[in-house]
Amino acid sequence: MSVLNVHVGIDLGSTTTKALVLTESGEIVGRGITNSRSNYDVACQIVRDEAFVRSRFTLTERSLRADPQLAAIDATFLPALERKFRMHQHLEQLHWLRAAMQDAADGPRHRHQRKDLGAVLDEILDAMEGKARGHFSEGASRKSDFFRDLAAADYMHLAEEKSDPKGVSFEALSGVFDAAILVVENSAEEGSFERHIASALGDAVVELPELQPFAARLAEVVEEARSTRFNEIACVGTGYGRQRLPFPKEQIRSEILCHGLGAHAMFPGTRTVLDIGGQDTKAIQVDAQGIVTSFQMNDRCAAGCGRYLGYIADEMNLGLHELGPLAQQSKCRVKINSTCTVFAGAELRDRLSLGQSRQDILAGLHRAIMLRAVSLLARSGGISEQFTFTGGVARNPAAVAALEELVLENYGERTMNISADSIYTGALGAALFASRTEGRAAA
Repeated sequence: MSVLNVHVGIDLGSTTTKALVLTESGEIVGRGITNSRSNYDVACQIVRDEAFVRSRFTLTERSLRADPQLAAIDATFLPALERKFRMHQHLEQLHWLRAAMQDAADGPRHRHQRKDLGAVLDEILDAMEGKARGHFSEGASRKSDFFRDLAAADYMHLAEEKSDPKGVSFEALSGVFDAAILVVENSAEEGSFERHIASALGDAVVELPELQPFAARLAEVVEEARSTRFNEIACVGTGYGRQRLPFPKEQIRSEILCHGLGAHAMFPGTRTVLDIGGQDTKAIQVDAQGIVTSFQMNDRCAAGCGRYLGYIADEMNLGLHELGPLAQQSKCRVKINSTCTVFAGAELRDRLSLGQSRQDILAGLHRAIMLRAVSLLARSGGISEQFTFTGGVARNPAAVAALEELVLENYGERTMNISADSIYTGALGAALFASRTEGRAAA
């Protein structure tokens, strides 16, 4: 059994919790992300396990590429292995959901319809298991990788089909789901790689017959990754909810420090960092070593952050991922007077009632959000020649385009860096701080 010494960084955000695993040599081997929960201990446990799962896949990939025979099938085997693994993870959570639903249905609230409700729930869960296999089949696309999102979409669709106003109502079915999903979300079992990887390997070999001649060797490679022990030298936490992290105070760093250091590690030339997360916006200036020299944060209002965009998406009955592409279809951008979350719904409805298109309204909203961000950057010290945009909003193409436009208007040509993994910037900074921590830290 091999041992790998690692440092771990955890970023507890208002909407998602991220974890990153860093080796002693500074190599990132694993990342994990999950919905943030009210139970922060569980969120940290789940995201840490997910980061170590990803680390084991990285070790598997290394072994495949080091073997001349297996390197040729790396590109087909690894995606199939991970798809099957995620399918078994999802099916396990559906099993937990079924048990939690049965408990909820047995409660006094549903005593009068317990038998019928239980039968309908079984039908729905059986169908959801069938859908799960489709979600993780080759070539399939999923709207979300989070269990709650995927399960809720499937369940609510099936609940509408199975409900009967004169029998088991949709309200009863949705109530049972709401109670049960909280139980599942706040449950955690470590070692998911160990529980599911053997089944995933068998399924992958069945799906891809060309892998069968290599089955024995693939099993050895997977077992080597499974049996590797991660020696966690130190763990540092950060994020919006860092004061609630289950760590000693000496293992906690501020978001500002972690985002500054993380952005510098990703892009050493960066001197300005803009981070827009779910709950706040941070404008940070760093020196050549990634040390923070100045910063500004928005006030406690979430206007212009991820939650604001989530509210707008809900008002428009859209997915959050749909906002940016829709805004980019605008022909005549609307000027938005307020980005206050409290008044956003009213102004949005007023604009729509005037006949203005969703595309034009969303384009105006994205510019208004970026105006606030650029104002924050100005107060922090302006924008240097090279700056980095991080956080979940950096994945929104309309937000990026609006920011580029405003930077050009106010500062001229600048180099803007955006990493595909920008959402992990804070976790990376935390892991780098952990790598500077001497001794073993108990998490």
